[in-house]
Amino acid sequence: MARYITSRPVILRGNKNTEDVMSNGPTRTSEKSLFQGKMPRILIAVLVAVVALLALYALSTTAANGDPGEKQAAAENTAGGTEPSIQTLESENPVIAAAPADSPLATYGELHVEGTALASADGTPVQLRGVSTHGLAWFPQYVNSDAFKTLRDDWNVDCVRLALYTAEYGGYAEGGDQQALKDLVHAGVDAATDLGLYVIIDWHVLHDLSPLTYMDQAKAFFAEMSAAYADHPNVLYEICNEPNGDTSWADVKGYAEQVIPIIRTNAPNAVVIVGTSEWSQRVDSAAADPLTGEVGQNVLYALHFYAATHREWLQERMVQALDAGLPIFISEFGTPDASGSGANDLAFANSWLDLADDHSVSYCIWSLSNKDEAASLLAPSSNAVANWSEGDLSEAGAWYRNRLRGE
Repeated sequence: MARYITSRPVILRGNKNTEDVMSNGPTRTSEKSLFQGKMPRILIAVLVAVVALLALYALSTTAANGDPGEKQAAAENTAGGTEPSIQTLESENPVIAAAPADSPLATYGELHVEGTALASADGTPVQLRGVSTHGLAWFPQYVNSDAFKTLRDDWNVDCVRLALYTAEYGGYAEGGDQQALKDLVHAGVDAATDLGLYVIIDWHVLHDLSPLTYMDQAKAFFAEMSAAYADHPNVLYEICNEPNGDTSWADVKGYAEQVIPIIRTNAPNAVVIVGTSEWSQRVDSAAADPLTGEVGQNVLYALHFYAATHREWLQERMVQALDAGLPIFISEFGTPDASGSGANDLAFANSWLDLADDHSVSYCIWSLSNKDEAASLLAPSSNAVANWSEGDLSEAGAWYRNRLRGE
């Protein structure tokens, strides 16, 4: 912690040399009279010299000791044997101050993008390892404090992703109950914050293909969310999940250049995750033409993989983008094929996470649900919404929990 350095006052003291001048001078009456006539003027000159010396002494002493008011303030600041310190913004942030001891937020504080990865305030690389919900409209029961606490304490998760579908049945922009969905987002952010977890608000573009489709709704949504969580350094914003179809990186970039400034208006230092084209696989396109200027600050680019589908070719693409300086966040991955079904390829999933670990790339697994598909972390037979036993977990869920626990 930087501290003010208080030095001891330096008092400049002059050496006072006194000379007694004894005169055996003139004894004649005329000379004595002349000397007596000069006495008043000599005394005045001596007095003036003494006053001048005293004034100079006072000025030098004040300069050395400092202003009395400042000295008193310094004395008050150092009362009790402590030195005054420069308070960082982190220590003043009420959300960080209220985070439980040893929680991820209390440990890392406000994150920023440094190089190709996240970092804490002091520049230490930070790798978030998290879990994504399924669609909030379909599996709202898992958005609760006990579920997130289980993920934090039993699974060693430090980040939760809240997937808000924009299209599909019940999607935010296509007939869904927008207030109910926003209430779920708020509930998720509040639960994560109380537990000292990081949380991603995910605008889950999928069947609407392009983020441009519902840009106006996205602008309004992120304006509202960033205003609500302006002082929450644990909130990250993922502005478009998986652009696909004919959507180009130029389309995504143009969208990001309009949405990110809206977030920055309320939360200037927030970390933003930007999806890439072709279901967030074309990080090479983003590396060739990244966001620049203020819009490009504190931005990570999404890469998504499903282990049974996305093989070495996508791993090589990720490494090349990282080598080019592109910051990446694997904001969604799964163990089966890209449909979320089929057999889990746990061996190649391990290969992917080993690679991510080697490069401090953060990741979130899909999905916290009991949906009858291989990608779900819970077994279809499980009705528990928290405090899951081993019997509640799917094959993917058991594998991920064990990996995060180092088992």
